[in-house]
This record gives sequence, C-alpha cells and structure tokens, in this order.
Amino acid sequence: MTQISFVPGPHSQAELRQALGCFATGVVIVTTESARGPLAITANSFTSVSLTPPLVLWCPAVQSKRHDAFVTAAHFSIHIVAQPHLATALHFARAGEDFDTHDWTYSPEGCPALAEALVRLDCRQYAHHPGGDHSVLLGEVIRVSHGSDLGDGLVFHQGKYGQFSA
Repeated sequence: MTQISFVPGPHSQAELRQALGCFATGVVIVTTESARGPLAITANSFTSVSLTPPLVLWCPAVQSKRHDAFVTAAHFSIHIVAQPHLATALHFARAGEDFDTHDWTYSPEGCPALAEALVRLDCRQYAHHPGGDHSVLLGEVIRVSHGSDLGDGLVFHQGKYGQFSA
C-alpha cells in the first residue's frame, strides 16, 4: 500500500475532510429554543467528555446561520438518533426551524424534545470555546431520557449514513 502524506492547509481541505471521514461518528440532532422559536441542527461532532460532572460536547460551524442561537443558549437538548430517524436527521440538517412535520414537545427547560430519538440528553450550557471554523460547546447533562430499547445509533462514515454492524 502506498502511503500518502500532506500538510493540512487551504489547498488540501478536501483531502483533510476525506481523511477525517474515515473516523465513523454517531449522528445527533441538537435542539434549543431561539428568539424565533424552536431550532434544530444535525451534527456528527458529538462526544462524551466527563462522567463527573456529566459533560458532553458538540461543535456547530461558525458559518451556520444557526450557530449564534446555540452558542448563546442557556440550554439545549441532544438527540441521539437511529437508522429509522435518518429522514429526520436529513430534514434538520437543511431546515432547522421547520418542526411542522415532526412529533415533539418542550423539555422542562423549554427546549424542543423530539419523539424520534434513541436517547435525549437535556443539557445546561457549561462552556463554549472558539475552535477554528467551529465552536466547541460543552453541555452539562441534567437529564437523560430514553425508551426501553436503546437500539443502534445512526452512523456517519466517509460521507454516508448507515449503522454499525459487528
């Protein structure tokens, strides 16, 4: 096998994206209440950080029109979704303010809580930091909600959606 090396920079962003895409990630839908109403965004930049205190992080793109609402939100909810929720994840990747065709209610903190999720993590914003062309948002998990069947999460790998198969 031939080894390819490059120095990341403006001229090699596509190559860097392709290399990073080799790392499979889960897919989440993050929601909050904004000045204009319920708001959602689909992300694959999510991970757990700490059990004590219970912290998670995700990273919205600075160029996103939804960025500022999430960075300034006191609370947000992270929905871990499964393969059957792919259409919902794709919907909120494109249309973050359109909740009309989705079953949801408000969490006790006033965040949109989607019915379609394996797990919902209700979070209080803990910190946010600049992260290049993204922001790093840390949330303290204040409540976890899930059904009796946790199932398999939706996975994003090399630009495609799917699910893990052992």
